[in-house]
Amino acid sequence: MREVLILRTRQREELIDITNQVAAVVAKSRVRNGLVHVYAQGATAAIMIQENWDESVQLDVVNLLRKLIPRGVWLHDAQDGNGDAHLKAGLVGPSETIPVIDGKLGLSTWQNVFFCEFDGPRSERRILCTVIGD
Repeated sequence: MREVLILRTRQREELIDITNQVAAVVAKSRVRNGLVHVYAQGATAAIMIQENWDESVQLDVVNLLRKLIPRGVWLHDAQDGNGDAHLKAGLVGPSETIPVIDGKLGLSTWQNVFFCEFDGPRSERRILCTVIGD
């Protein structure tokens, strides 16, 4: 089963918790045991599993990537000014695969699934969720 999640982003760089939406896709699939693959469509976006306890970790991720990959110094910036966004998305990666165990996401207590926006805001971002199992 495959379903597309559609998001609107509000900032140039942000992590958006999509755990509940992914869990809803898994529940709808009725797969008891298997995998869910979560894939961000777009060369300036990514998917990350990260701590969900408070927003400080997500802000730390964004701040770290800003320090590692600053804006305005890349060759691609001459085309459309988002060279850093491409590099950040490539470093984090476009997807995560999560086990489905007894019909639920196999995440630990402190893990959530995040969509990573590096070139927003965008009126539409698409995330493919593919559930395989049983």
